Amino acid sequence: METQQASNAMSGAEAVVTQLAGHGVAHIFGLCGDTSLPFYDALARLTHAMTHILTRDERSAAYMADGYARVTRRVGICEGPSGGGATYMTPGLVEANESSIPMLSITTDVSTSSAGRFPLTELDQKAMFAPLTKWNALASSPATLCTQFRAAFRAATSPRMGATHIALPFDVQKAAVDPNDAWSDARFGAMGALRSAPDARDLEAVYEALVAAKRPVVICGGGVGLAEGEAALKVLAEGLDLIVATTISGQGCLPEIHPNCLGVVGSNGGVPATRAVVDEADFILFIGCRAGSVTTERWRSPKPGVATAHIDVDSAALQAAYASQAVALGDAGLALEGLVALMSSHRDRPGFGGQARVAKAKAEKFAAFNALAASNDSPIKPERIVASLRRALPDDAIVVADPGTPCPYLSAFYELRTTGKTLFSNRAHGALGYSLAASVGAQIGQPNRKVVSVMGDGSFGFTVGELETVVRLGLPITFIVMSNAVFGWIKAGQKSGFGARYFSVDFSRSQHADIAAAYGVKTWSVEDPRALDSVLSAAVAHNGPSLVDIITQPLPEAAAPVSEWVA
Repeated sequence: METQQASNAMSGAEAVVTQLAGHGVAHIFGLCGDTSLPFYDALARLTHAMTHILTRDERSAAYMADGYARVTRRVGICEGPSGGGATYMTPGLVEANESSIPMLSITTDVSTSSAGRFPLTELDQKAMFAPLTKWNALASSPATLCTQFRAAFRAATSPRMGATHIALPFDVQKAAVDPNDAWSDARFGAMGALRSAPDARDLEAVYEALVAAKRPVVICGGGVGLAEGEAALKVLAEGLDLIVATTISGQGCLPEIHPNCLGVVGSNGGVPATRAVVDEADFILFIGCRAGSVTTERWRSPKPGVATAHIDVDSAALQAAYASQAVALGDAGLALEGLVALMSSHRDRPGFGGQARVAKAKAEKFAAFNALAASNDSPIKPERIVASLRRALPDDAIVVADPGTPCPYLSAFYELRTTGKTLFSNRAHGALGYSLAASVGAQIGQPNRKVVSVMGDGSFGFTVGELETVVRLGLPITFIVMSNAVFGWIKAGQKSGFGARYFSVDFSRSQHADIAAAYGVKTWSVEDPRALDSVLSAAVAHNGPSLVDIITQPLPEAAAPVSEWVA
């Protein structure tokens, strides 16, 4: 860092920059504002290795930080100014927090001396962010500023991980801070800084309940990947020949081509063949999974009364949905390692025939999918798009799906061939407009991997302005727009549950390729399914930003893997 004032004091803004760098931060996503001027000036003047990514919307900055954190395992950093900037950022924070993604949001604020005197953009930021974050503070004094930033990083990366927020007033940014207090503990800049193993007795009770079953199924959520439990899960699944199903967030904890991996279950991405496997089970083990409404089809599958056990790092998740006979509180990765150790210590271990049951269910699932994926109908069926995309992409490509039309199809049928975070969506709160922005964070975090953003046209309208960011940075992301001129998820719900009384869900079709081309993106439009493979291959191979606008069958007319729409 360059020398500060003669007194060797540093300003609050300089202390913040120093601490961010000390925690190993490499990228900051944000948007400028009047109250951020001291912070921006410190970023500009001081010597550090951080890159600031200027976004066009604070909501996008938060989603970029989310996508960045998911693929790098580092704390995602987003920042924005007071007033509207702070309010715009909230959707991204609540999504990250509920998905256990470590994030720090810095929103600058009016001076503390102006509070209560009606300054422009005054807002009680601490009160607003409190229900949306794991940890939240107003840095009202330069004396406690550095302590608060260290606490924010600890909270973001310690069990249960989540989003944190600091409001940084203008005068505190300019006030003098003791440079000796601006120290950092770099451990807390990444996931898994502090890990907590389950109690050995609780874990043994879970294992005994598992091996006593006749037809067990393991359902893994996002906690397995966050805790890097993939290797231990594979050993356990193969050692006991278990059926392993996942939530959407849990995808990648076991390759979906693995013979023990059933794939996604639940109301979004599950199909009758996979639901039957869960319903036939006499025992369910939830690992790193909250057993919420989507995973359990509103707590109908597994059926109420089935024997369960539950492992999670969040005590609030344990027995929230099912009366588990055994529970273990702790890190899913350490828990799986403990289960493997217990399995290894027992000479006699059961074999549950999981691979045979998985093979049967997958054959049924993909027979139905393949028939639709081969269709030459127009508008193009979503199944055809998924199949073509799978052929076009390398196994390590990162696919970011918006929660509307793309999510159920990709989660059900885009088979992951590796472990790790290669497909994700914002499944906690499901706001539209996530995919385009989060893919930017993913591409910046993993510059040597192909990143693809798949969205509906409704989502495109939410974040189209960030195409300028993509072109300015020269990011080689491929964007796929499934264009059907409808908020399809809602219209499908009106069809299935409200007598097809459609109301205020249809909109006019946009020429997405022309819009993206105006930003400088290389584009294609596709109406003929027979052109899909060649166009997608060309778009993926393009060395800059690319977009493919695909005229797609609307969800209410499609055979989407969403159980509530099935008669």
